[in-house]
Amino acid sequence: MKFSSTPRLRRIRYDRAAAGESGAIWGGAFVRFKDLDGNSFHLVSFDAESRAVETQRRVAAERLEFDRRAARELDLARQVQSRLFPQTMPHAATLEYAGLCIPALTVGGDYYDFLNLGRGRLGLVIGDIAGKGMGAALLMANLQANLRGQCAIALEEPVRFLCSVNQLFRESTVESAYATLLFAEYDDRTQVLRYANCGHLHGLLLRRDGVVDRLETTASVLGLFEEWECAIGEHALRPGDLLALYTDGVTESFSPGDEEFGEARLVDALRGCTEKTPPDVLASVVDALRKWSPNDQHDDITLIVARCRAC
Repeated sequence: MKFSSTPRLRRIRYDRAAAGESGAIWGGAFVRFKDLDGNSFHLVSFDAESRAVETQRRVAAERLEFDRRAARELDLARQVQSRLFPQTMPHAATLEYAGLCIPALTVGGDYYDFLNLGRGRLGLVIGDIAGKGMGAALLMANLQANLRGQCAIALEEPVRFLCSVNQLFRESTVESAYATLLFAEYDDRTQVLRYANCGHLHGLLLRRDGVVDRLETTASVLGLFEEWECAIGEHALRPGDLLALYTDGVTESFSPGDEEFGEARLVDALRGCTEKTPPDVLASVVDALRKWSPNDQHDDITLIVARCRAC
């Protein structure tokens, strides 16, 4: 081993005896080099500090790998949940409709769906699981599976259908879990809307003449009560009427001054969309929400809009 020195090369001698005499006492490693001219060089390492640095490096690497794995799993959960929302739009000759869900986190607990119930009947569903994040997303998937699995009986026996959904949801979740739900069935031939509001926010029915009807509560929330009853409400729709179903992430969006967006502002936003298609109505409402609440989104935003039209 050679080291370059000025003005001439010098050979370095490793003093093995000196190195062996040190280190064992104070937990380090000590190496002494001496060149032919008698100049000494020392290399010292401290085992404790080296181990600490190595431990910190290992912990940081493990944490980075954990974060990467968690991010991959969350992204996979997001992709899976996105497939739980409607992938097809059942045909309705007298109803234009659209829906959207914007989660506050990577995954969320809001749910909407469009169900083909057969014989010219369309199911419009919107729900909100108590809580947020991964736990709420899992319950949302459970509720979606129960609704789709039982919807064959919804056409003839909507009350029995919802009672079955409530029971299945209750049996497969913890005692404190619950969901609000608004289920509406639209008859494409008669233009009649039957609905059950299970503890959800009132749906809004904006009539062509400016009157606002509400799809009010007809049952308690899903999942909390074994003894559960449900009633069915009904509204006849006319061409030009606009139906809006939404979750509290819409009306409870807060301004920088901590003021809620509220139902009245939602009604005003919808009234300004009388000539727009349902997808454009959704875009207009979301734009109004973003302007009202420009900061971070704190709750899932879910909205269904449907407009009755002539045959």
